[in-house]
Amino acid sequence: MAITPLMPVYPRSPVRPVRGEGVYLYGEQGEQYLDFASGIAVNLLGHGHPHLTKAIQEQAATLIHVSNLYGSPQGEAFAQRLVDLTFADTVFFTNSGAEAVECAIKTARRYHHAKGQPEKHTLITFSNAFHGRTMATISATNQEKLRDGFAPLLPGFKVVEFDNLEAAKAAMDEHTAGFLVEPIQGEGGIRPASQAFIKGLRELCDENDLMLVFDEVQCGVARTGKLYAYEHYGVEPDILASAKGIGGGFPMGACLATEKAAAGMVIGTHGSTYGGNPLAMAAGQAVFDIVADDAFLDNVTRMGERLRGALEQMIPNDDHLFEGVRGLGLMLGIKMKTDSRAFVTYLREHGLLTVAAGDNVLRVLPPLVIEEAHVTEFVEKLSEAARQYEMPQAAA
Repeated sequence: MAITPLMPVYPRSPVRPVRGEGVYLYGEQGEQYLDFASGIAVNLLGHGHPHLTKAIQEQAATLIHVSNLYGSPQGEAFAQRLVDLTFADTVFFTNSGAEAVECAIKTARRYHHAKGQPEKHTLITFSNAFHGRTMATISATNQEKLRDGFAPLLPGFKVVEFDNLEAAKAAMDEHTAGFLVEPIQGEGGIRPASQAFIKGLRELCDENDLMLVFDEVQCGVARTGKLYAYEHYGVEPDILASAKGIGGGFPMGACLATEKAAAGMVIGTHGSTYGGNPLAMAAGQAVFDIVADDAFLDNVTRMGERLRGALEQMIPNDDHLFEGVRGLGLMLGIKMKTDSRAFVTYLREHGLLTVAAGDNVLRVLPPLVIEEAHVTEFVEKLSEAARQYEMPQAAA
């Protein structure tokens, strides 16, 4: 059998979207889906948002790309905005989350190198993490499904149990450069780290002059009701990787760092042909025009509580399928008692798009612009699907 034109690395579903409007996607035959997957936490403003669409259209007609050989008024403006809104003093723009994490890894290592301590090159990372699909980012995980067939992996990473401060402390040695952690694991099953764990990592870094690197590719950019999830913990990282929602659907990412952390990132140490191009910057600015607003963030929190409350009310009716809800804001996970991937597939037949995750979790990642009516529609359709799902489960 001949290989498909699209390299067959995804088990693609029968859902074939050709158009989106607000929180809905439409297939080739006009089928309607309530999109509570958001392109895996990317489409923060839903589909076809007028402000984002207009910004991209106008910039596309003006200037799309010039490379980083030249000055970047657009990049400077968006970087300044991120610096003003976050812990960071400086920003490097990328095209994806994996590239943002790569830049974060390089920045952390380069910090120690610039201080004359090149032996400090190992980042302590955590079980069930997902940092991307590049060689460095799969080497940073302990997930065999990501690593199988790609040996030899890159050295410089040591994986310990997530949310276990003692394990993190015990793993430290003379080669430790810092910690790379998702404050809320996404692919790993919507697992927020505890307050004590995150604060403990910050203290270990402060005491030992190490870099605290946060991967907020999935949990960042207003998804949790804060602009970045580190704000929930009262702890600031040294370096942070952001992507997914930052462009509202346009592919882009960013590596944010303090002046101290980025001390080694000088001319010639890093680069990107497309990173920070004017079109990406226009998209990012348009997203932040909307999400970097207290009223908007408060509404994300309110809708998150409304959605969580409705799900928690529903779960006892279908407790043969569902165990509980976890997460923050509109980054929620439903822990399941049956195969979450099979159930996600089944939900598509009911016009609901969600995402499976590790730890047998159903991820609920709606656009951040959802309203009460969408919450009601989602929970009603989920409940109806759950009732009908009993028979195949019983037969099995």
